[in-house]
Amino acid sequence: MSTAVSEVDPRFPIGNFDKSMIDPARRAEYIQTYSQLPEKLAAAVAGLTDEQLDTPYRDGGWTLRQTVHHMAESHMNGFIRIKFALTEDGPTIMPYDEASWANLPDTSMPIEPSIKILDGIHARMTELLRGLTDAQFERTYVNPESGPWTVDAFIALYAWHSRHHTAHITSTRERNGW
Repeated sequence: MSTAVSEVDPRFPIGNFDKSMIDPARRAEYIQTYSQLPEKLAAAVAGLTDEQLDTPYRDGGWTLRQTVHHMAESHMNGFIRIKFALTEDGPTIMPYDEASWANLPDTSMPIEPSIKILDGIHARMTELLRGLTDAQFERTYVNPESGPWTVDAFIALYAWHSRHHTAHITSTRERNGW
């Protein structure tokens, strides 16, 4: 009897985000996942050398260093998007070219500043989210590329995003025996 080995797509080690994941009944779980990112990310990168941090998580993909910096950039943008959604009526947010940002000179610097950014943003956002009413979770912003997003949809997406990129790092460590 042979067993088939299933290959995990290294681009999506935990699978793609799917809008069916948006579920107000899972809100507390998503907020908890989101709140744990700084700790889980710090554990994922603990002890990595500069050479290891400069290893792409897949052929043609970002390095682990770029991935950490991307997470800080994305989560900064997310924090601002939620602030706009909560204080304005259906604001249109400004998308950004993540791939271009990942190639700017600051993404070659040490990862500690980005980890500190994530610590602060996640502390602030977790406190904010835990204090919202059901009606506030239904507030929206509009992404010109993907349409309207509720605060509930945002937290489902960013809980996934937190796990997704952490898995890029942990799966790279596992594959390379680090």
